[in-house]
Amino acid sequence: MQFSFLLLCNEDFFSKEVIILFEDFPNYVCSAVFKDTQMALKHIKKLKLELVFIQLGTNFEQNNVLLQIVGESLTYLNPFPYFVAVAPDESAALAAIKAGFSAYILDTLTLHTLGQTLFKFEKRTPKKLITNLCIKSYSDYQFVNLEEIVYLKADNNTTDINLINKKVINAFKTLKHYENRLPFYFLRIHKSYIVNINHVSRIHFSKAKCYINYDEIIPFSPNYRENIDVILRKIDG
Repeated sequence: MQFSFLLLCNEDFFSKEVIILFEDFPNYVCSAVFKDTQMALKHIKKLKLELVFIQLGTNFEQNNVLLQIVGESLTYLNPFPYFVAVAPDESAALAAIKAGFSAYILDTLTLHTLGQTLFKFEKRTPKKLITNLCIKSYSDYQFVNLEEIVYLKADNNTTDINLINKKVINAFKTLKHYENRLPFYFLRIHKSYIVNINHVSRIHFSKAKCYINYDEIIPFSPNYRENIDVILRKIDG
């Protein structure tokens, strides 16, 4: 089972350290790293993320502003994420819990404390396991295992679903339809393509090409650079 998470922090070295720690938890993928709270919340709402790590500082007033914004998000985020505060002291941790955070980690994030936090997250946040995609064509229904889907390609108002066995299924739905319904590890990288990030083997920026399972090449667009960064973090991990 895979999960996606977001980091909100002001320090680049902190985000790098967290991503390195997550290498020991390969079923987690970093969706994005933000320094701006409002941008982070928009991303959370758009992708319906369920796990968020937020670094708190030693400045009491700045922490209060941040915690107030997060607390207000309780009214419009659905589902409400499992917010984890990485707090410098107990007072900041307590303030985070009062604001609606689910958990906190004191001082520094270690492999042990991260593991404990992820265990609690998975225990309190049962994940709906989506394993198949139902493709309807008139009175014909096909059920495809998501792991077997390599990428989806737009074809006017229909979509070609390309499988790992090279079979192509034509679905009478738009690419946008599948973009809104597939799990987070299916990412749009071009106006005509959605890829299963687990099948991406290489990203070539100068050619704007994405290599699939080492034997197929599809284009990507700079407009979807944010999603390309997610794939890069996945490959680097």
